[in-house]
Amino acid sequence: HGISHELMDTVERLTKEHYRKCMEQRFKEMVASKGLDVVQSEIKDLDWESTFFLRHLPVSNMSENPDLDDDYRKVMKEFAAELEKLAEHLLDLLCENLGLEKGYIKSVFYGSKGPNFGTKVSNYPPCPKPDLIKGLRAHTDAGGIILLFQDDKVSGLQLLKDDQWIDVPPMRHSIVINLGDQLE
Repeated sequence: HGISHELMDTVERLTKEHYRKCMEQRFKEMVASKGLDVVQSEIKDLDWESTFFLRHLPVSNMSENPDLDDDYRKVMKEFAAELEKLAEHLLDLLCENLGLEKGYIKSVFYGSKGPNFGTKVSNYPPCPKPDLIKGLRAHTDAGGIILLFQDDKVSGLQLLKDDQWIDVPPMRHSIVINLGDQLE
């Protein structure tokens, strides 16, 4: 994918620091306020994740998030630029393989203000009742192309193939490519 391992390591480190510093306590308070730490039966309509969203295009919202420190903003801006290059390269490869002119798919995703491009940053804290709260509900991704930078120590990503859930083992410094509903 061409993204430096050093940059990926820095993104991972700063993301985990940001979670501990700014989001961990909020998530614990949400869990307590909803009584999720003492549930007795399975909850099927809940995603067990703590997230925030950084929009990069058409207009960035990174300066609007007061929780982000300057180092984290700078690294996420650099990482987003690398992901954007990778996404554009992948879209060109898809065009080539589909017999379309180079840039066709990218132009389809351009609205009047350009493409929408953002980073969803997710953390999946330990769950006190993993047998009753499953993590994320089964879903599809609505976007065009999704580039997933997984934690290489915590497994959990699965794909549905032939009515069977298949584990996607995490690999250090990898980017999982997912074609979303719009592109599919």
